[in-house]
Amino acid sequence: MPFKCLVGGDTEEGITENKLRNRTQKKNMLSRGRSHIAPVNYDSSTLTPPLINTGGWENLPPELLLDIINRVEAGKTTWPSRRDVVACAAVCRLWRLTIKQVVKTPEQCGLLTFPVSLKQPGPRGEPIQCFIRRDRAASTYRLYLGLSPALAGDASKLLLAARKVRKATGTDFLISLAANEFSRASNTYVGVLSSNFLGTKFVIYDDQPPFDPLIPSNSKFGIKTVTCGVLPTVKSKVVNISYELNFLRTKGPRRMRCTMNTIPSSAVQTDGTAPTPPTFTDEFSHFFAASNRKEALVLKNKAPRWHEQLQCWCLNFKGRVTVASVKNFQLAVDPPLNDQSTGQQDDVVLQFGKIGKDIFTMDYRYPLSTFQAFAICLSSFDTKPACE
Repeated sequence: MPFKCLVGGDTEEGITENKLRNRTQKKNMLSRGRSHIAPVNYDSSTLTPPLINTGGWENLPPELLLDIINRVEAGKTTWPSRRDVVACAAVCRLWRLTIKQVVKTPEQCGLLTFPVSLKQPGPRGEPIQCFIRRDRAASTYRLYLGLSPALAGDASKLLLAARKVRKATGTDFLISLAANEFSRASNTYVGVLSSNFLGTKFVIYDDQPPFDPLIPSNSKFGIKTVTCGVLPTVKSKVVNISYELNFLRTKGPRRMRCTMNTIPSSAVQTDGTAPTPPTFTDEFSHFFAASNRKEALVLKNKAPRWHEQLQCWCLNFKGRVTVASVKNFQLAVDPPLNDQSTGQQDDVVLQFGKIGKDIFTMDYRYPLSTFQAFAICLSSFDTKPACE
């Protein structure tokens, strides 16, 4: 018997077997493909959608729903468990309205919940404690919520990230909600910190057009509108930062001054208020009215004292800063320029300092927001040959 007959090569039986096998394979392939193709007379309205029906959630009694939201809000005070509060706002319109009643701003509750919380003023009492991790190779800076990397661990909540971009005329720090997305066209883009050539003057731009209650909004912050795929080109100048020149090249700490263009000087008074972007897009009146006030608040860094025994400049960071660095600073209200008492100068609204290699702490409180505080701290990372 020829060898080709043993393997069913060209004999009649072998050819028949091959044809049957090929027909079976084609039939199976066609049947699998057709299972994903809709019939010609397909009508989606006659079929039940595979999504969960939200009718049951919308029909909950208001008292029961309010009790549920209150329990979730009270039990989820730290990240990552606090994401459950954000998820409740996405269930349906009724749940969102209930969340609006229960969840307060950082100024009122001291907690960061929604992305817009990063642009709302911090608490008046205890500061919100964060830390910044610097990546020298990638020129990126990431802001996390927590005391330190050692204590927060893997549960650290990323708040903001920035990338340093050098230009011929200065330096830009692009700030974003995402760790690796810094495109100005992205919906995670927040703003930018720009400096001059000498690194002595900085401007913080918020990626937010002039606020108008008549313009609809669809951004994550509830205050930016994109029409026909075109991003708004108008930026809001929220903070001006200036570092004093050191012509004599004397050794000593840097001298910094911040003019808060969107915060009135009256905001630091007992009955004062700072502009607060709305948590949801239907809250316009408070932020719109506050942003029209004059006399911007001025902050300056506290002057350190010289320690004779240690032979260095010292500030009381209350244990939050452990490594000496020229970048360390504390910002407080400038009494002469804000008509405030001298005692209010001791009220630190932002402190920043080094605790390890490429690790820095950042603590802020009212009237600064997370975005403003982070951008101010980024200015300390830039090279300043004329100030040192």
